[in-house]
Amino acid sequence: MLETKRLILRNWRESDLPEFATMNADKRVMEFFPSPLTSLESDALVTKFTKHFADHGYGLWAVEVKGEAPFIGFIGLAIPSFAAHFTPCVEIGWRIAYEHWGNGYATEGAKAVLQYGFEVLSLKEIVSFTAEINTRSQNVMQKIGMTHNPDDDFDHPHPSIPTGHQLKKHVLYRKGS
Repeated sequence: MLETKRLILRNWRESDLPEFATMNADKRVMEFFPSPLTSLESDALVTKFTKHFADHGYGLWAVEVKGEAPFIGFIGLAIPSFAAHFTPCVEIGWRIAYEHWGNGYATEGAKAVLQYGFEVLSLKEIVSFTAEINTRSQNVMQKIGMTHNPDDDFDHPHPSIPTGHQLKKHVLYRKGS
């Protein structure tokens, strides 16, 4: 568990699943993904997140706002499951429910996760990536001190993203310890 001034990053609870499914079905939240998720796909993600914690000792934490909201999304660290010029690596990522956007929660939580990754896990580098058109996530990456080198940009290899699709081109940001 990690704690910031306003947030608690914690293990997933069964009670998070319905809210997570609602969030993953929201086209605004999933704008830069191939498609929104069904409830079953959303539940499967939580199973994957829980397994990642068991296998690696870290992962994507469920996030709550202290005294205000018991679940608003996730922030944490993961190992990407695809091959690229920068893998293997550890990625920082986040997904916040639309009604909680604009409050700085992703930035606040991500700063705590970076600190955890470098100070507790002794990682040498953490990356983050998103579709080139996702300027909101790129803004968070910049606010948490990550840097972008256009030479690192890549085409996402996911088979559901065809060549020429607006989500194919991805930017990579890095931060070292």
